[in-house]
Amino acid sequence: MRRPLLLLPLLLCASAARAEPSCTDLIDRVTGATGAQMAERSADFARFDAGPDTSLTLSCGGMHPSSVGAQHRGASPPDAYYDLFAKAGHAVTGIAADLLRDAAKRARDGAERLRHSNVEAGGALVTCSTMTKDQAPLTLCAVIERADRS
Repeated sequence: MRRPLLLLPLLLCASAARAEPSCTDLIDRVTGATGAQMAERSADFARFDAGPDTSLTLSCGGMHPSSVGAQHRGASPPDAYYDLFAKAGHAVTGIAADLLRDAAKRARDGAERLRHSNVEAGGALVTCSTMTKDQAPLTLCAVIERADRS
């Protein structure tokens, strides 16, 4: 009787691990939602070209939270940047795109004053920072899942 009881937790853990999307699944979701082209890939990371001044990055968490980020070169990201960010974030987290778009705008506004800002959105963390790279302004925003899958 003890053996079946010991196997039950193992089976439940294995089922939960299989239910989480693979990195390939997340890449497919991001490209499908945004139309961005994958430019680089490793086992747990992907970079996408999303226009002349914008790129996306995806960190596939596996047992840990996944995240997707958007980078924009320029003084102020256009609305299309926030739309792209929201679509990619929704593809990875399932959180409504409008919540992510609004959180990214608020975090970006905060980062304008503080260089870095975080906003909660639908159970995830939206974080933005601003900096100067190669003498040009750069905005970086990411949505990070909060749940640890371990």
